[in-house]
Amino acid sequence: MYKLEEIKVGMVASYSQTISEADVKNFANISGDRNPIHMDDVYAEKSRFGKRVAHGMFSTSFFSALFGMQLPGPGCVYVSQSIKFRKPVYIGDTVTAYIEVIEVDLPRRRVHFNTYCKVGVSKVITGMAEIYIPE
Repeated sequence: MYKLEEIKVGMVASYSQTISEADVKNFANISGDRNPIHMDDVYAEKSRFGKRVAHGMFSTSFFSALFGMQLPGPGCVYVSQSIKFRKPVYIGDTVTAYIEVIEVDLPRRRVHFNTYCKVGVSKVITGMAEIYIPE
């Protein structure tokens, strides 16, 4: 875990995971989102994507893992997250989530991050996050 005073603009962390069939089913069970675009091959084949896509919020949950476990680490609290879904993530894709410190607000104990996910060289999700670090 980093102390607030140790966090500097430009610090980065990343996490990668290959999205499996089991991940999609488990996320559907946890979230309640059983949209056929995620769960039904026949339905998804007729969609603009041509096959099932993983839940976008599953990939964005990797940001939470990064904040809570790496930068800043245990004890931090999510304040806000903006998200733009740019491209679909398919079952079998390896998603890499990245966070980068863009501002440190010492008086308010807040850290602002640029957040994004990539599959290969393509950014599939972009956004910004704000994290509070308790004393």
